[in-house]
Amino acid sequence: TTDATLAGSTTDATLAGSTTTDATLAGSTTDATLAGSTTTDATLAGSTNAACGGDRILIALSAINLNGAKMQRGDVKVFAKGERYTPPASGEYLEVAVKPNHPRSVLPPRQAPRSPNLHVLFENNDFIVFHESMHPGELGPEHSHFQRLTVTLATTKVEQWTDGKEVVRDLTADTVGFGPALTHTSKALGPGVLSNLSIEFKP
Repeated sequence: TTDATLAGSTTDATLAGSTTTDATLAGSTTDATLAGSTTTDATLAGSTNAACGGDRILIALSAINLNGAKMQRGDVKVFAKGERYTPPASGEYLEVAVKPNHPRSVLPPRQAPRSPNLHVLFENNDFIVFHESMHPGELGPEHSHFQRLTVTLATTKVEQWTDGKEVVRDLTADTVGFGPALTHTSKALGPGVLSNLSIEFKP
C-alpha cells in the first residue's frame, strides 16, 4: 500500500486490483472533507459501504468483471448507500468513497456554461461524473468547474488559460488529483487524445 498526498480537499480514493494504492487528497480546512473514507482492505471496501456510509464510485482502469458485468478502462459504476458488490477478482480499478455529510462545494468566482467536451456519465443531487475528451490541437470553449476529483486516463499535454494566466500542464495516465472551482479555457496539445474522468461536487 502506497500513500500519496495531493493538493485539494480531503478525500480518500483506493486503487485496487493487482496493486493497491491509497491516495489521500489533503488540503485547506475551508474546503476539506468533500468526500472519502480510508479503505485498506479491497474486499471489505467492495462488499460494504459501512466505512463511509455514502455512495461509492468505481472506475475501471483495466478490463474487469464487476458483479458479472464486463467493464473496460474508463467505465464507471456508481453504488448508492446500502448497495453491495463483490470486488473484481483481477484487474485494476479506482474506488472513491463519498462521505454523506461532507461540506458543499463552492462556486467559481465567475461562471460559464459547461463545455460540450464534458460528457455526463452519472448525476445525482450531490455530484456529477463526466468524461472529458479532446483531440490534439482542439480548443474548447471557456467553461466552469465546481471542486472536483480527476482521474487522468491518458498521458498528454494541455494548455489552459485561467483569469488571463496561461499554463501548460503535463498529464500523466493513472494519476488522481483534486481541482478547485474555476473558469478556464483548455487546448489539447497532444501527442495523444486528452482523456479525463472527473467527479465534480455540487455547491
